[in-house]
Amino acid sequence: CPAPPLHLHRQAPDVTEIEIGRGKRARQAYTFDDIAIVPSRRTRDPEEVSVSWQIDAYHFDLPIMAAPMDSVVSPASAIAIGRLGGLGVLDLEGLWTRYADPQPLLDEIASLGGSDVTRRMQEIYAEPIKPELITARLKEIRDAGVTVAGALSPQRTQEHWRTVVDAGCDLFVIRGTTVSAEHVSGRAEPLNLKRFIYELDVPVIVGGAATYTAALHLMRTGAAGVLVGFGGGAASTTRQTLGIHAPMATAVADVAAARRDYLDESGGRYVHVIADGSVGRAGDIVKAVACGADAVMIGAALARATDAPGQGYHWGSEARHEELPRGARVHVRGAAPLKELLFGPAHTADGTTNMIGALRRAMATTGYSDLKEFQRVEVVVNPYTAQ
Repeated sequence: CPAPPLHLHRQAPDVTEIEIGRGKRARQAYTFDDIAIVPSRRTRDPEEVSVSWQIDAYHFDLPIMAAPMDSVVSPASAIAIGRLGGLGVLDLEGLWTRYADPQPLLDEIASLGGSDVTRRMQEIYAEPIKPELITARLKEIRDAGVTVAGALSPQRTQEHWRTVVDAGCDLFVIRGTTVSAEHVSGRAEPLNLKRFIYELDVPVIVGGAATYTAALHLMRTGAAGVLVGFGGGAASTTRQTLGIHAPMATAVADVAAARRDYLDESGGRYVHVIADGSVGRAGDIVKAVACGADAVMIGAALARATDAPGQGYHWGSEARHEELPRGARVHVRGAAPLKELLFGPAHTADGTTNMIGALRRAMATTGYSDLKEFQRVEVVVNPYTAQ
């Protein structure tokens, strides 16, 4: 009888460990600030560089996903981002699915001061999610003719997924602080990701994951994409609250290695890697792709838009958690309108505007013509603290 198929996995290179103390060792991990890309012998015209990508049947001119945060994505801003070539992901547990008219609440959150911000946000978000509003918001985006994407936490997915799919969602995002393929709970039946994704006709993007093993298990569930990141966003306090954080350069490179090995294991199935966290400026987008990301999910970088829903403030779902908030409402300087943030012209030199122009310039300077090629660019560890 024929021998069973052999799945070859590349052996991981030796990793130097650091001794924390006699009873604990750790490996060195790197943030985006710790690395830099290196020019090659060839350069290109920036206008001849492609920054497009495709996931499943959906093609995007920009490798930009707007994070499902009320300060970043409303139905109107999701439409605007879609028309500019990116993908806006609506938070289906946010204000837009709790209130028929959330604008007064957005105004209030932007005006809050003092020490009562978190408590008041918890009260505002205590309003129940209404399935009819999920349907209405997604329909508004669909009627505009752009790709429709909505996000739920793993805890809410089983409750609302049917409403989301019936509303015509093109891409389903299951996003939590961290998501595993094996959640153990003695209180309630956990979401079986593999079964759920198999039975769903909609491509699913799931995360965050921060390690090779966790990402490989998520890829085996059938996910179309994996979000990489844990507690690194501008509005996240997960590191201070839980002591958990994933330096993003290492995390993205580890998950990209899982993608490579899963490609061999599955006989050619490619799972997209999306950096989600600590991607606040153009240089971070460049380095995320250099480490192996196919696209980035950004929050604070888009909350800086003068036409963003947050009105100069930024917060995520962790900031409103009813029992253990792991985020804050932070002030972000209004830099420019959304289109200018993405395409310029830039009037500052801090990487907050013309982010796509900067990505094109970096790829052209190092001689690469598309994102897949650019994932092979040489990277060095900085001998200094990057600014």
